[in-house]
Amino acid sequence: MSFTLALVGRPNVGKSTLFNRLVGKRLALVDDQPGVTRDLREGDARLGTLRFTVIDTAGLENVTDDSLQGRMRRLTERAVEMVDVCLFMIDARAGITPADQIFADILRRRAKHVILAANKAEGNAGEGGFLEAYSLGLGEPVRLSAEHGEGLDELHHMLIPLAATFEERTQAEAPLTDVSIDEDSEDDNTEGGDETPDWAPTEKRPLQVAVIGRPNAGKSTLINKIIGEDRLLTGPEAGITRDSISLPFTWGGTPMRLFDTAGMRRKSRVTDKLEKLSVADGLRAVKFAEVVVVLLDAAIPFETQDLRIADLAEREGRAVVVAVNKWDLEDDKQDKLKELLAAFERNLPQLKGAPLITVSAKTGRGLDRLHDAIVKAHAIWNRRVGTSRLNQWLVAMTESHPPPAPGGRRIKLRYMTQAKTRPPGFVIKCSNPEDLPKAYERYLVNGLRQSFDMPGTPIRLYLRDSSDQNPYKARKKPSHSQLKKHLKPGR
Repeated sequence: MSFTLALVGRPNVGKSTLFNRLVGKRLALVDDQPGVTRDLREGDARLGTLRFTVIDTAGLENVTDDSLQGRMRRLTERAVEMVDVCLFMIDARAGITPADQIFADILRRRAKHVILAANKAEGNAGEGGFLEAYSLGLGEPVRLSAEHGEGLDELHHMLIPLAATFEERTQAEAPLTDVSIDEDSEDDNTEGGDETPDWAPTEKRPLQVAVIGRPNAGKSTLINKIIGEDRLLTGPEAGITRDSISLPFTWGGTPMRLFDTAGMRRKSRVTDKLEKLSVADGLRAVKFAEVVVVLLDAAIPFETQDLRIADLAEREGRAVVVAVNKWDLEDDKQDKLKELLAAFERNLPQLKGAPLITVSAKTGRGLDRLHDAIVKAHAIWNRRVGTSRLNQWLVAMTESHPPPAPGGRRIKLRYMTQAKTRPPGFVIKCSNPEDLPKAYERYLVNGLRQSFDMPGTPIRLYLRDSSDQNPYKARKKPSHSQLKKHLKPGR
């Protein structure tokens, strides 16, 4: 999906009808009475050569109280801020109403891109409303008939340049991961195990950091404290943040892009469609990040959902920093810290050695240590180790703890090299790789972490059959008669 498109407008202007046509199914309820749609409905849309996500919204009404209509309006306004493009639909047969003019002003202030569509414009009945739509000041309107499928070609042509813009933006923001390197190279500057200079953060390529965690852990408050201003909405209620917000900022001399994400609850508890959309947006933020800060609540750390979130970041191959927030509320800090470290080692063995930083988003305590941990985790994530050092290490590891011998034939680890960075990936050529136990792989991974100072970062280990490199493997052995003839005297 290249972008998201929200269908907005007054009740009964044909938003759900157009939604069903774009997704190719009757997913949304359609009726002549206004106000049928009350929640956000998301679908995979297809229009010509474009593939995108379309969101059907509740009809916008001029109500701002806590009634059902007021809550529906606030939900739609939140969706307007979340999506890439808003398709503002009016009823061409009814003409422009005062409510249309109010909502056009809202879209001008809040939406990123707005396309005006005059629906129900088929025939002469909609001609007057179509011409009147120009008065809204939102550019040239598209003449549509969602019920009959008219005007979709024109909408397609208007969306193409926007889709290209969002595609370029996505490619520019997405970090390079699983970068392949020459397995046979022996660069002198890789022997020290330092970060490759090409991956140092710059203004054009800032270090991308996503802050994730359960609702009400203090993610928005933490980012506000880091940047020194109240850019993000905060409060005591859980789940205030809906969409992933990207904030460029230079922190401690390091150019960064900080992603604030919606709180992630257990999947079984997520029933609201907007919350599902928000969580999906947060998951996309993890894929855009290079370093993921898993924020825990000091009062209830390492809940099941915290462990799932941390495991998600590790499986995505991102460098991980664990931060424990609300540390200012703890009385016995030393005992609590020992308890946290023990729980971390016990519950997240796949992130053994990852930094655990105690912070207070309210007071700003511990933010310097959090910055240093993020920068170090990024450097380790880009680390390269020379082939000669790796093979010396491999010999020492196998002598200290030899590989098993299934069926009486010991597995031989012959050669090792680094094949990837971001995160580090290593190739070991060995005999019978399918028989090497997972426990021995963990032994090697933990040894890599300790010997080459790579705590916490995901490490990928690839086993290859060394016999595949044997040029004589496919040749048949000579028979006894052939050997006897070859060794006959005089030959």
